[in-house]
Amino acid sequence: VKTFDVLGLSRKNILGITMPGFGTTDRNYQNALDLMDSLGITSREVSIKAACLQHFEDIGHDASVHDITYENSQARERTQLLMDIANKENGLVIGTGDLSELALGWATYNGDHMSMYGVNGSIPKTLVRSLVEWVANYRVDEQSKRTLLDIADTPISPELIPADENGNIKQKTEDLVGPYELHDFFLYHFLRFGATPSKIFYLAENAFGTKYSRAVLKKWLHTFFRRFFMQQFKRSCLPDGPKVGSVSLSPRGDWRMPSDASSAHWLHEIELIP
Repeated sequence: VKTFDVLGLSRKNILGITMPGFGTTDRNYQNALDLMDSLGITSREVSIKAACLQHFEDIGHDASVHDITYENSQARERTQLLMDIANKENGLVIGTGDLSELALGWATYNGDHMSMYGVNGSIPKTLVRSLVEWVANYRVDEQSKRTLLDIADTPISPELIPADENGNIKQKTEDLVGPYELHDFFLYHFLRFGATPSKIFYLAENAFGTKYSRAVLKKWLHTFFRRFFMQQFKRSCLPDGPKVGSVSLSPRGDWRMPSDASSAHWLHEIELIP
C-alpha cells in the first residue's frame, strides 16, 4: 500500500483476496475484511471449501481425516487461485513466508512456500510481529491500527484444521514446532556466526534465563536442527526477494546447502548436552 502511495498509483489496483477454508476462524476472517476495507484496496473473497472437497474426491481422500494431505491441499489450492488470478489480472503474487518459516520448513511445498516475489524472505517471525505493531502505531489510520494490533495479538496458525467448539484457533504453530523467539535466536547464531549446538544452548540459557528449562531448550534446539536440515529442499527453490537484515537463506546468495545434507553430527552433539 505504501509503495503504491509513493508511486502515485491508486490503491484500488491492489487486489486483496481472502480465501476461507475449513479452519478459518471468524476473528481472522473479519480482520482480513476490515483491513482491506480500511486500506481502500480492492477486495475479493473466494472460498476454497468446495474446490478442496472436489479434490479430496478426485484423489480418494476422506475429508474427515485431518492429516497432512487435508492441510496441504488447502494451502496449494490457495496458491493456485492466487497464481491464476495474478495471470488473469496481469499482477504479481506477493509472498507472505518469512525467514523463520524457511528455516523450519514450516510451509507447504508449492503452496504458501511459493510466490512471484517473497518480500519477507529474510525477516524472522519475531520481527514480523514487531513490524506489524510499528506500522499500526505510526503509519496507518485508526481503523487499520486496531485491526493490525489485533492481528499481531492473534496466535500464529495456518488455520488448516477446523476450530474448536468455541470457534477458537485449534492449530497453534508454536505448540507444534516451538517458540519462534527461540528458533530465531538459534537461527541467528547458527547462520551469522556458525555457532555449534552446544554453544547456542549455552547462549540461550544465558539469554532467556529461567523462562525456559534446560530440557525445554534442548527439545526445541533438537527440533530446530532436525527440521533445518531436512527442509533444505524447500529453500533450494525460493522465489526472489530482498535481503533485509544480516541473515538470509536464499540459495542465490547467503546459503548454499545440499538438500541431502545429514544432521546426524549436530543432533548427536545436542544429545550429549546434559
